[in-house]
Amino acid sequence: MEKPNTNKFRPIAIFLTITFALSAIYYFLIIYSGTLGSGWGQFTIGLMWCPGIAAFLTMKILKRNISELGWNWGKTKYQLWSYLIPLLYAFIAYLIVWVFGWGGFYNKQFVIRLTESFGFGEIGSGIIIACYFLIFGIFGTIRSAASALGEEIGWRGFLVPELYKTQGFTKTSLISGFIWGIWHLPILLFADYNSGTPSWYAMTCFMVLIISMSFIYTWFRIKSGSLWTAVLLHASHNLFIQRIFTPLTEDTGNTAYFIDEFGIVLPIVGIGFAIYYWSKRKKLEPVPKVA
Repeated sequence: MEKPNTNKFRPIAIFLTITFALSAIYYFLIIYSGTLGSGWGQFTIGLMWCPGIAAFLTMKILKRNISELGWNWGKTKYQLWSYLIPLLYAFIAYLIVWVFGWGGFYNKQFVIRLTESFGFGEIGSGIIIACYFLIFGIFGTIRSAASALGEEIGWRGFLVPELYKTQGFTKTSLISGFIWGIWHLPILLFADYNSGTPSWYAMTCFMVLIISMSFIYTWFRIKSGSLWTAVLLHASHNLFIQRIFTPLTEDTGNTAYFIDEFGIVLPIVGIGFAIYYWSKRKKLEPVPKVA
């Protein structure tokens, strides 16, 4: 009987070992303080860069060129869609929440704070919301991408292409999504990376969402050949959900159970998008043959 080639998993094992070893430092700092905002938020930035640093170190150990991580821009249409898709699924999810009354539109206290911060004086709420959406939708993406880049160099720059060599689209999406989700769990379970729901509920919703999103990220990474699609997907997701749609949603009692990454609606919408991109898997390049 032919023995399985375990050597093909060595690069992944090296990468994951370094990633979680580095992450343990920031897990401790964040969990000890109890909040993602500790260290003026720099502990969280450090944590998000652990997969990227691990990817660089892994490439060095394997004597590979870091150009293999997918730095080319690729076709602009894929980058544009990478920015728009999180806006689309977030809008669908929050529209459902608002229509069914699980959360209200809009949070008046949040809009009042926006008005004061903009210094516009008395002006219509609609104009304030539109200005906020436009300004943060453009310039906020740049800031969001800076931190998302650290994660994506590791997850989609290194891990996804490495898995795809042997596992194909479906398994790569599932495995990378599961690892990506597990990596977040220490701060979800033991710090304040949650919107206020019980840990078991938040963890379930989050894992379903993150694995569903992995199908989108994997499809664009393989189709475009570019790491930047994942960076834009990640940056856009964090921006529109965490900085725009969630703050604009008024709490009507049990709203936390329906909104954000820890509520039920976004994961359900995410499953729909995952199924769509899974159905498009045959448009990707075939799995390369590995000796």
